[in-house]
Amino acid sequence: MAKTSAYKATSKNATNGAKKTPAKSNAASGLTDLFEDQLKDIYWAEKALTKALPKMIKNATALSLKNALMDHLEVTEDQVDRCEDIFDAIGKKATASKCEAMEGLIKEANEIVESTEPGSVRDAGIICAAQKVEHYEIATYGTLLAWAKQLGENKAASLLKETLDEEKKADVTLSDIAEANVNVKAEDEDDKSVVKSKKTKAR
Repeated sequence: MAKTSAYKATSKNATNGAKKTPAKSNAASGLTDLFEDQLKDIYWAEKALTKALPKMIKNATALSLKNALMDHLEVTEDQVDRCEDIFDAIGKKATASKCEAMEGLIKEANEIVESTEPGSVRDAGIICAAQKVEHYEIATYGTLLAWAKQLGENKAASLLKETLDEEKKADVTLSDIAEANVNVKAEDEDDKSVVKSKKTKAR
């Protein structure tokens, strides 16, 4: 009980110096505005992914991973079109707004590729990066779907549900590939590294 009280006191003290962030002049003032802002965000993100996925495909080694990424590239291109359909469904012009989160995820994916040896280890890294992207998209589309339902945007909700299901399926596919093949081979690389290190020391 004492520990809980101490934690609460620490948490309260930590927020004492924090200040409320002032809103921008064009800040969302209602759920409709927020919905549109986040739709612009994910529209930019999907378009950016169509340019990022080819690099992942080129650097992947396992055929199952290459095929999954190529399939998802086609799905992502369709999702860009579907975002435009969603804008149309709510009577707005399709407009992209830079997604800082997706830009960061793509940058990290590139760094993972550059910091891993080609082969199964890099494949494991690519899956890690791709699943981070999927989880971000699942969170975004799940929220947009809830908001669309709340706002009575039934057509938009139906389109968002379609994309959400695709993202969840892609995430499961990547997990299956990792667990069935890639992770095991990546672990084998650890064993090879140990053997190589011992041989080097023995010389």
